[in-house]
Amino acid sequence: MTPYYADDLVTIYHGDLCDMDFSWWTNQYSEASVMVTDPPYGISYQSGQAVSLPASIANDTDNSYRDHAVFMWGNRPALVFGSWTRPAPTGTRMALVWDKGPALGMGALDLPWKPSWDLIYVIGGGFHGHRDGGVLRVSPVQSMAKNGRTHPHEKPVDLMRALLQKCPPGGVLDPFMGTGATLVAAKSLGRRAIGVEIEERYCEMAARRCSQEVLGLGA
Repeated sequence: MTPYYADDLVTIYHGDLCDMDFSWWTNQYSEASVMVTDPPYGISYQSGQAVSLPASIANDTDNSYRDHAVFMWGNRPALVFGSWTRPAPTGTRMALVWDKGPALGMGALDLPWKPSWDLIYVIGGGFHGHRDGGVLRVSPVQSMAKNGRTHPHEKPVDLMRALLQKCPPGGVLDPFMGTGATLVAAKSLGRRAIGVEIEERYCEMAARRCSQEVLGLGA
């Protein structure tokens, strides 16, 4: 498959992940040491901000795309975002909690708590670094497009950078890259990154972000 975008560290592919054959995946095994991704995991998300952002994401009616990526990646190291309302991916060893602080999420309005956290499933081994607690407190991206948000599920680069710093060294694969937060974080650390995205508009946004990214101290 011809890359949609490529520079010295980042390669972006525009396409349907389930169309990637086994040879494409085996090539990624030599290019990347860890998969870090926020897949569609079957919550049929509908944003209340559909006027300024798309109301939903592709293939979010079940776990099939997430499970396909996890299966093809095998028992190699992976960090996979998810929800407590759906089964964990096969091979999950533990779950981290992303604490978003006073998030704007609505949730069940008859309960006195807001859903201000997400799960991040840990698969495989080779992770390293200081042994901290399993709760990562990072503010989310602003909820409105007018404030800079580009994707309904956009993740903050600071969160992705903190996760990558404890991942095995080497390249990073994000098969559901959205607008490229994982790729931008990897590039800022001087790490090779490969992203796949089914929506071309998000490929364009991710390519623009990566082309403007300046290497950080990690390089």
